[in-house]
Amino acid sequence: MPSKPRLAALLFSIAIAAWTDKASPASGPVAQPAWSPSWMASAEPLWGKDFVLPTGIPQTFDHQTVRQSARLSIGGSALRVTLSNEYASSALHVGSASVGSTTDATAALVANPKPLTFGGRADIVIPAGATATSDPVDMKVAPLSKVAVSVFVLGPSMPAGFHWDAQGTVHIANGNRTLDKALPADATELSARSFLGAISVLAQHSPRTLVALGDSITDGAGSTPDADRRWPDALAAEMAGQGTGVLNAGIAGGRLLRDGMGVSALERLEHDVFQQPGLNAVVVLLGTNDIGWPRGPFAPNDVPVTPDELIVGYRQLIAKARLHDIRIVAVTLPPFKHALEGTPLEGHFSEAKERIRKAVNDWIRTSGEFDAVADADAALRDPADAERLAAVFDSGDHLHPGDAGYRAIAQLVARSLETIGLRP
Repeated sequence: MPSKPRLAALLFSIAIAAWTDKASPASGPVAQPAWSPSWMASAEPLWGKDFVLPTGIPQTFDHQTVRQSARLSIGGSALRVTLSNEYASSALHVGSASVGSTTDATAALVANPKPLTFGGRADIVIPAGATATSDPVDMKVAPLSKVAVSVFVLGPSMPAGFHWDAQGTVHIANGNRTLDKALPADATELSARSFLGAISVLAQHSPRTLVALGDSITDGAGSTPDADRRWPDALAAEMAGQGTGVLNAGIAGGRLLRDGMGVSALERLEHDVFQQPGLNAVVVLLGTNDIGWPRGPFAPNDVPVTPDELIVGYRQLIAKARLHDIRIVAVTLPPFKHALEGTPLEGHFSEAKERIRKAVNDWIRTSGEFDAVADADAALRDPADAERLAAVFDSGDHLHPGDAGYRAIAQLVARSLETIGLRP
């Protein structure tokens, strides 16, 4: 047995070692790099010929390169790109693909395109309805930085993984241009996406993700093209400091209860929202098209929706969020008096539809069923006429906010998230 002085020294050493282990940051859980969602575009079916069709979208791509940009919400040390052949009726043959950083507004110029591989191969056949995720690319990307993805399609292949309102320029060039920094002068331009579904980054922490589920107001219609000024873009800038990825699951023409320009939000909820890694919250801004479309040019034969029907739909969103233990935030429906007035799409607004909007907003505000509410209606309305957007927030079509309106919505959402402990 050690002498008393030696025993005291030994006990002192043990105590110091235990205290050091307890105090040292290295003794606690160490954050491990993890793949985290940073950007997405919700896929939608290619519209039928009996619908109000956009112009300029090719029926097929054949030995062409499609280049499109994405502004990431969070950064990382590597990335992976998901290509989409969703809603296609045939396989998509990708000859090659690349990703590179860009500071060009339209992403026509790429600084250093790097080839993508899929299971070690440059080419891949993606079955109809499926997606394919690339191997990791060693590429350091900062939060809110922009990348360009180029896909060489061996055709003929129909547009798939389609997203009509890119709010940005999509370039199409003949031949394989995936590793070209600049596209040829004869490249054509579109404002609709095909084939690009999502981008994930290797972040230095476990995923933290928020999804914005909505229609054209979430998709950014009326914002400045190629400037990333949708309200989820502005929210991503608010959340980037804490490493939270903000994903935009808006579809122009989307509806809550019924299919519109995409399938209903209730149908795409699991795919677009709850499958996202690290999901913390979903922010919902839906219902304007459910109210505005019936008896108008988009849905002339639809029976008008009632407030009770919309409330049942919202309650389904809430119930499913609860099952996944996810916070759910609602944004009230902005005013839309005179929406699309003087255009072939006039008919979105009526006093009967306005009564439905007000009833729905009253329920969103007062029911207490959402975790938080961002009151875009109160913030964006004209003080002289509560049924219309204030001019400062109006893009000009009286339906969609402009850049200032989207910034205001993002600020409202950020404050509502803070009330439930999700701090920007």
